[in-house]
Amino acid sequence: MQAPAAQCGPRRRTRWRRLRKRFADRQKKRRGRGMAGDIDREGVEKAYGRWAPIYDLVFGKVFDQGRQSTIAEADRIGGRVLDVGVGTGLSLSEYKRTTKLCGVDISEPMLRRALKRVRTQGLSNVEALAVMDAKNLAFPDAFFDAVVAQYVITAVPDPEATLDDFIRVLKPGGELILVNHIGAESGPRRVFELAFAPLARRLGWRPEFPWERLTNWAAKHGGVSLAERRPMPPMGHFSLIRFRKS
Repeated sequence: MQAPAAQCGPRRRTRWRRLRKRFADRQKKRRGRGMAGDIDREGVEKAYGRWAPIYDLVFGKVFDQGRQSTIAEADRIGGRVLDVGVGTGLSLSEYKRTTKLCGVDISEPMLRRALKRVRTQGLSNVEALAVMDAKNLAFPDAFFDAVVAQYVITAVPDPEATLDDFIRVLKPGGELILVNHIGAESGPRRVFELAFAPLARRLGWRPEFPWERLTNWAAKHGGVSLAERRPMPPMGHFSLIRFRKS
């Protein structure tokens, strides 16, 4: 039996070869740069711009417990807190009024909704809201007592560089508080996550993010220690993770 490409006419065979070459080149590039390059900033920005009008309705209840848990940890620390990926500002009113807040997000449509929420609810403890790349935070070193990133780290192009900048703006002894989906290491959920990954990337995130990636980052960084990893619903697929800066 002939190969599929040989069953086509000359033009189709040429196009088939081009498609195979393009796919091979793309896979080669992806392998060369790891998962850091599998999501790009422009794609994430567009994706969350599309989500903005319905984000609270779709994700509000699903992520509620993880959101409340990170807020409780940040309020325990107090002082000045940076909320990265603040989105529509769904979390802002849940912090104690004594906690000073700065919120950043890559999506301007999301932030417009957050700003409206701040004004409507009179959230005077919110010091600033700004469009900002999580990997290049426009804040000085050692500026915040805590950095909160809810469901963010799997939705940035370069997670390790982003985590580095989170730690940079933390004061010594401060905490980085994450809540995020952590990919399964094996079994049916792992198979599903890998199959779902191409669609998930178009929606602005990666579902197969492994725990090992965070532990490897922490070991390489050298200036942080893991304080806690706590399973979060639904069914422990999410985790609350706390790193403390030395």
